Order: sequence, then structure tokens, then C-alpha cells
Amino acid sequence: MDSFLFAVNAVAPIMLMMVVGYFLKKAGYMDGPFGKAANRLVFHIFLPVMLFLNVYKTENLAEMELGYIGYVLAVVLIIFALAIPYSMLVARKKERRGALLQGAFRSNYALIGIPLAQSLFGEEGALVASLLSAAVVPLFNVLAVISLSIFRKGERPSVKKILLGIYHNPLIRSIFLGLVALGLRAVFERFGIGFRLTDIKPVYTVMEDLAKLATPLALLVLGAQFEFSAVKELRREILCGTLLRTLLVPLAGIGIAYLFLRDQFGGAHFASFIAVFATPVAISSVPMAQEMDADVTLAGQLVVWTTLFSAISVFIASYLLKLAGVF
Repeated sequence: MDSFLFAVNAVAPIMLMMVVGYFLKKAGYMDGPFGKAANRLVFHIFLPVMLFLNVYKTENLAEMELGYIGYVLAVVLIIFALAIPYSMLVARKKERRGALLQGAFRSNYALIGIPLAQSLFGEEGALVASLLSAAVVPLFNVLAVISLSIFRKGERPSVKKILLGIYHNPLIRSIFLGLVALGLRAVFERFGIGFRLTDIKPVYTVMEDLAKLATPLALLVLGAQFEFSAVKELRREILCGTLLRTLLVPLAGIGIAYLFLRDQFGGAHFASFIAVFATPVAISSVPMAQEMDADVTLAGQLVVWTTLFSAISVFIASYLLKLAGVF
């Protein structure tokens, strides 16, 4: 029951913020052009700053356990590969396939996943999940660019275009800069220099304030762009995408680890597996879909519906693992 209450408390603020955005649109405060402009701000400014700080706040990359990180990355890649034909079978329109494919593997790890891991397995769970983010978040973003590139409307996919898309993606660049900053910090520490970005307090404060704007603004815009009328037209994609994200992916990612590798992984690792595989589609998938000409409406619908049903999938996964003695 504690796991269910945590899952509900984790997704309830997200849903409420989207509801606020929906009614702000109805009241005339958030029209279509405002939503598109706000999504661009989120994608090009606020999210990159947030991702940079998330990477920079990682204390010690040397503590990363390659075994469980390798497992997560391998499963995400397998899910991505299997979801390509799945999305082609489910979605008839090309621009919908990219949004559906992105929703298959890209979880809301940073916003819900890491706090969830901490709730399930305390500080050890938070540490393991935070270190994993340095590897899994860059992979999510690279695969998202590939997903939206190969199904981009009116264009033939090419390796050159995909690589350029990865290179120009502000989210990937911000993660790379965060890793560079981490490396510089490690070099400074080796030479006895204790300098950190936090020492430049005005700059760091502004960066934190910008990062805090990413999630609430993205959720308000998502709520403003939500249309109940779109559910009927997109019901096939919504149903199949939600089923994949909240049932099939958790079964595969967590189930394989328990059946075949439970002797190698502890409770903190399984808390991270729930955080990666059982949480809903990432909110950042919507502004990225807009930037890369995918179906923004479908991307938003998948965030909404997977967020609703993820409370159940998180509860079932954590409850079964508790019964099995993992937690």
C-alpha cells in the first residue's frame, strides 16, 4: 500500500499541473502560438540547463557499477529495436510512428524515477539511480533523435541526417557539457583545487531557477495542448502505446532481471529498474516531438495516459518484488 500511495503522490502533481494548463487554455491565457513558443523555450533553454545540472550534481562516476548499468542500457536498446516494427504495425501515419516509438523506451526517469528509487530503497536506492542517470538519460535522448528522424514526415532517413540531429540536439549537448564539467572538477580535485560551479553563487542560482521552470512549464503547455477529441482519432496508438509502456516494458525489463539475474542484483538495483522501466513517458518527449515534426498530439496523449496508468504498474512491480523478498 505504501508503494501505491507513493506512486499516486508522484503522478498526482503532474496530472494536476496538466489540468491547470487545460483550464488556462479554456480561459484564454494559453493559445496555440504561446504553447509552441513555450515548448521551444523548454526544449532549447530550460531542459538543457536542468540536464546539465543533473549530470553535474553526480558526485562520483567512479562508483558506477558497470554490470547493472550495462543491463539497463542493453534492455533499453532491445526495447527500441523491437518497438520499431511494433510502431510501424500500430501507426498508419509516419509522423505518429516516431512519437509512438519514442514513448516505448523513454521514461520519466529524472522527474519520477530517481525519487521513486529513493522511496523504495532509501539513500542507497537514490545513489544507484542517480549514477544510472548519467548513462541512461544520454541514451534516451540519442535514441529519441533517431526515432523521430527515421519517421520524419517527408524525409528519407540517412545516417548523416541522424548524426547531425544528434549533434545539434540541445539536450544531448547539455549532457555532454555536464560530463565535461564533471571531468574538469575531477582534475581540479586531483590538484587540490576545490573550485565548483556552486562557488559562483549568482550564476549557479540563476541556472537552478531556469532548471526549475522546465517541468512545470512543459506540463502547463501539455495540458493546454490536450484535446479530448483527439482520443477517438488516436485511440489505436494511445491504447497500444500505453499498453507497451506500462505493461510490456516493465514485464520485460524487471522480469528478466528477476528470473535470470536476481543473484547479481540487490534491492537498490531493482528499485532503479522500476524507476527506468515502470515510470511513464518522459514529459520532454513532447517538445522534442514538436521540434522534429512528429505528431505532438500523440506524444502528449501518451504522456497523459501512461502517467495515469503508471501508478498501477509501479505499485504492482514494487508489491511483487516485496513479496519475493527483494525489498
